[in-house]
Amino acid sequence: MIVLLAALLAGAVPTSVAAQVSAAASCPSLRAEAVPLPASRAALRDGGPLTVVAFGSSSTEGAGASTPDHAYPSRLEALLRAGLPGRAVRVLNRGIGGQDVGEMLARLDADVLAERPQLVVWQAGANAALRGMAPEAFRDTLAEGLARLRANGADVVLMDSQLAPVVLSRPLYPLLAAALRDVAAARSVPVFSRSELMRAWEAAGTSPMDMLHADGLHHNDRGYACLAEALAASLLGGLRAAPPVMAAGR
Repeated sequence: MIVLLAALLAGAVPTSVAAQVSAAASCPSLRAEAVPLPASRAALRDGGPLTVVAFGSSSTEGAGASTPDHAYPSRLEALLRAGLPGRAVRVLNRGIGGQDVGEMLARLDADVLAERPQLVVWQAGANAALRGMAPEAFRDTLAEGLARLRANGADVVLMDSQLAPVVLSRPLYPLLAAALRDVAAARSVPVFSRSELMRAWEAAGTSPMDMLHADGLHHNDRGYACLAEALAASLLGGLRAAPPVMAAGR
């Protein structure tokens, strides 16, 4: 299942939560489609904590942000805590700049599985495009990582690449983007699409470049804040979704 950010919707995020977004500039109001998060919902239903691991490269680590607190994982933690009052929520930043999926896979056990997360948001694809990674190798490595995460009982959301000129200019970018979507569809993993999000920002009157750092690659503080707001809305929608009603046994 691929989750796409689409048309305008007022009130997708509570006012108290939205107020935590960058004071310098507001975020476009967007419709967020809820993602299915059965393991995370079960943990909350049972009264346990919610541990989210933000796994990825420089866009997760926070390159381009003015401080670590402006990176999207830190913003996301604040938004989830505000949206789930009284719940123990932590979002761990496990991003390392410059890494491709193979390098991330090598640290999956130590940096992700050791934390026993209920949810992993895995950002990947930009460095594969920048390095010219073969789409087949990208697809196979990503599939292996998803299988290991799922085997450990975690919900997984994939996050694709940003619409940055330096990424879009790489000839393999379209093939790698398609490979990510194919792997996600084959394994029924939701995709939080940054590319669709940035197109929705543009449709709402905000240029994607306004959300990028001067390096033309990474997000700036506003971009990370608005990314976190949109992602939080999708995750909270999934966490609050009513469970299916089971028929009584006879």
